[in-house]
Amino acid sequence: MDEVEKFEQPDFIKRAPGMAEDGLLSADAVRAILPTLVEEMNDGIAIARRSGANSPVLYVNKAFEHLTGYSRSEVIGKDCRYLQGNERKQSEIACIRAAIEAAEPVDTTLLNYRKDGSAFWSGLSLRPAWVGDELFYVGILRDVSALRQAHMALEGVANLDGTTGCLNRQSFIQAAKEQFACNATTTLLVVKLDVVSFHDLNTGYGFEVGDALLCEIGRRLRDMGAARVGRMGANEFALVFELQDEANADAIVKLVSTSLATDFVVAGASVSLRFSIGYAVGKPVGNAISLIRNAGTALWAAKSDPLGGPRRFRESDHEQASRRVRMTRELKVAVSNDEFVYYFQPQVDLITGEWVGAEALIRWKHPLFGCQLPGSFIETAERSGLLLDLTERSLTTVATFARQINAHRDRALRFSVNVSAGEFLQHDMAEMLDRVLRLTGADPAWLTLEITESMFLSDTPGVMGAFQRLRQIGVGLSVDDFGTGYSNLRSLETFPVTEIKIDRTFVSELATRPARRVIVSAIIDLGRALGLTVVAEGVENEAQRAMLGEMGCPVGQGYLFGIPTDAENFTINLARMGATHWPHLKPISAA
Repeated sequence: MDEVEKFEQPDFIKRAPGMAEDGLLSADAVRAILPTLVEEMNDGIAIARRSGANSPVLYVNKAFEHLTGYSRSEVIGKDCRYLQGNERKQSEIACIRAAIEAAEPVDTTLLNYRKDGSAFWSGLSLRPAWVGDELFYVGILRDVSALRQAHMALEGVANLDGTTGCLNRQSFIQAAKEQFACNATTTLLVVKLDVVSFHDLNTGYGFEVGDALLCEIGRRLRDMGAARVGRMGANEFALVFELQDEANADAIVKLVSTSLATDFVVAGASVSLRFSIGYAVGKPVGNAISLIRNAGTALWAAKSDPLGGPRRFRESDHEQASRRVRMTRELKVAVSNDEFVYYFQPQVDLITGEWVGAEALIRWKHPLFGCQLPGSFIETAERSGLLLDLTERSLTTVATFARQINAHRDRALRFSVNVSAGEFLQHDMAEMLDRVLRLTGADPAWLTLEITESMFLSDTPGVMGAFQRLRQIGVGLSVDDFGTGYSNLRSLETFPVTEIKIDRTFVSELATRPARRVIVSAIIDLGRALGLTVVAEGVENEAQRAMLGEMGCPVGQGYLFGIPTDAENFTINLARMGATHWPHLKPISAA
């Protein structure tokens, strides 16, 4: 007997008919026993032969008949994929096809249907077997519905966000991948949204109300009929819809927006929320997550235009995102290489023409593109966190220059520097300014920090405390672009500011719009009454200077007095002034 046709048996088995002298069971005996063994197994067995794109079944055992409800005669000659019914887009089926194509074993779990239409989860093991040149597959099926349901219940709890009941970020992405795999030819809509200024809501109402709002947002979104709803971040959500017609995408997004427009009533408070919304439409070809990424890119663009409404993804959005990535990378190098400098624009006494200060304006000396204005990089620097790295070295540069300029002056110039709300919230500005002043030897009275009116919305103990400590040090605080943002007259009294700057849009139309003159005059009177310095920005001609002077505005800044120049040219221009007056200005009497 050939050695490959012998099967080892335990010693305690006595020799029986069909057993060779050496104690091995003959292949013929095994073949005689196998049908009985296979027929009596509790697991379903199916044997199929690979034939082109199909694998017709040649044999099934009794357990298979019992498990599926199909008789042997109904199964023989058919491909087993009929068991999946209408669920033939399961991602596991693609794995099975790939394994059969490669003649490799595979183990997976499928949702199948019995003859009576009832569903069950089947644990499936497929093993290839070559007989000559023909490829056969032996399939072992087991009903794992109870185990699967228990696993899904446990998995579902772990995959849900505890606050909102939506899928958490990782689970949403995984679920979306499965959704995309099952719908490779279906048009999908991915919507991403977040709550505008959610940090302020948490601060103003408390985290309990903030969590209640998030929970209610999640509930409304789950009622929209989306295939998947997930919480992607602190206040960011995402939805996936299957579309019968791509033309319906905008209407669905509008419905989502409308569902969120109604006030949210939580903990006895009625809260109106604003949302930024971005969305993308397409078929999930190639990278399955590309639609989610595109929707996120559109959301980023929507945040930059808060009044523009929901934003559909455009290829230009992707290009802008790529530029931001490149710019972030270049900014990191620029910070390391100290490629940033300050330009200075004079601030002038509108009555006498004397220089009284200057605004320090940051510039990026790009090695390839030359001098870059802050509008081209500040937003990216702030969003990436790099602006915080610039702050201390920038203030050190300006303080050092102020000390150099004021070393031999009877009346010192004040230098103002723009700082962002993020810098106040993430830096101990007072501690940093104290360190800068000790390092440079500059007088704190020479420095003023310019903030925007939106900082008034951050009326928290932390921000207020930072303002108060800065004033204790002696550094000035200026409200930039006054009148264009969240004007809050009470905040001028509450916050320890020392200066307000009239926005250039008011100054530019002084001569043509009487209403502008009334507003500017009121701001000047308000500043005088509160003991604040008032600086008018954007003074470009003598008529504007004269009108502002007659109104009693003490200080002006603009092209009439000089364009922003680097430190060297600023120093030269200041020296040329001699008596520190602009000789071409006509004297006017103070109001």
